[in-house]
Amino acid sequence: MFPTPIEKTGPAIRISYQVAVPIALFIWLLPLLGVALTSVRPASDLAQGNYFGMPSYLAFDNYLEIFRNTPIGRYLLNSLIVTIPTVIGAVALSCMTGFALGIYRFRSNLLIFFLFVAGNFVPFQILMVPVRDLTLKMGVYNTWYGLAAFHIAFQTGFCTLFMRNFIRALPVELIEAARVEGVSEIRIFWHIVLPLMRPAIAALAVLVFTFIWNDFFWATVLTNSQDSQPITAGLSSLNGQWVAQWHLVSAGSILAALPPVAMFFLMQRHFIAGLTLGAVK
Repeated sequence: MFPTPIEKTGPAIRISYQVAVPIALFIWLLPLLGVALTSVRPASDLAQGNYFGMPSYLAFDNYLEIFRNTPIGRYLLNSLIVTIPTVIGAVALSCMTGFALGIYRFRSNLLIFFLFVAGNFVPFQILMVPVRDLTLKMGVYNTWYGLAAFHIAFQTGFCTLFMRNFIRALPVELIEAARVEGVSEIRIFWHIVLPLMRPAIAALAVLVFTFIWNDFFWATVLTNSQDSQPITAGLSSLNGQWVAQWHLVSAGSILAALPPVAMFFLMQRHFIAGLTLGAVK
């Protein structure tokens, strides 16, 4: 019924596995390696058509030039300004909605939960025009707080699904014992349920941070200026009108990828605990 572990298979399968894994990993990382190599390639190599060969020398000053000659510092700051409030807002709202839908039993519980989940299945491309018109009418178009509010609204559905299912797996006896002792519902949520949700909160924070930081579609739809564009949308402006500065774009892409990677490694222990907690009873 279940796949046989590699350790228990024959020698031929084990050797094939050991050979195939590095090859698959290299193929998967090849685009990233190409971007990293282009980020230290001098502009003269690109002008001469040397796109895929080894660079004539390693131009690490591309990373300094991108800060000196482009507003990438502002773009990185904009990404932080948008991403951090979004993570806090979406996780905070989902903790409360997940608690309400996971603990209380009322007639419309399942319907409200389905409404939260249904939003995740709507193709975001068809929402482009109405969402843009809505931000224009509300006066929040091309602002960081408009983009952050939009992300909070759309991420809360997925976060509620995550938190509700996590809370449903908690032992209900803890909550019933607290109610018998006369503890209010707010104090039950704050002092009993919320501490138990820390692994889930950490895992969800990493996921939402990665989703929002790497968002390109809505960053280009809802912002159009240097003062509000995140790094994903701002990278396209690093190319000149007549010349494509791919070495700077590649250097900016590497810099843009560092915060999510650092976030994952810093929260790796909590992230894995949050995803696997409750998997084995």
